[in-house]
Amino acid sequence: MADHMFNVTIVTPDGTVYDKDTTMIILKTQNGEMGILPNHIPVVASLQIDAVRVKLDSGEDKIAVNGGFVEFSDNSATIVADSAETPEKIDVSRAQSAKTRAEQHIQHAHEVHDKDELSRAEVALKRAVNRLSVSQK
Repeated sequence: MADHMFNVTIVTPDGTVYDKDTTMIILKTQNGEMGILPNHIPVVASLQIDAVRVKLDSGEDKIAVNGGFVEFSDNSATIVADSAETPEKIDVSRAQSAKTRAEQHIQHAHEVHDKDELSRAEVALKRAVNRLSVSQK
């Protein structure tokens, strides 16, 4: 592997979703957006629901990641996520349906003043919007 590259692997409970050499990754942590380049200091950070952007010599890959954490050390990044999908694996109609359902649940939660339902629906909406955004590569 060249000095300007490092490996990034994304795993979920279902197995490895992504495994490539990259020049940079950009991800959204609980403390804000973070970019990691080769030879970055070791880091562990929890991730928000968002796209992980993987910079390649030939362009950029986006992967929809729903929570989890990233660990970087020895020029290797491992992202452990609750779920993750590459654009070609995203079922757009299912994601759109999930977005519509989440919006309905948010409206209902406001009507009945249910904070727990509102929280769950907001997370579902973030996941659906993230999947839709990544699918529009």
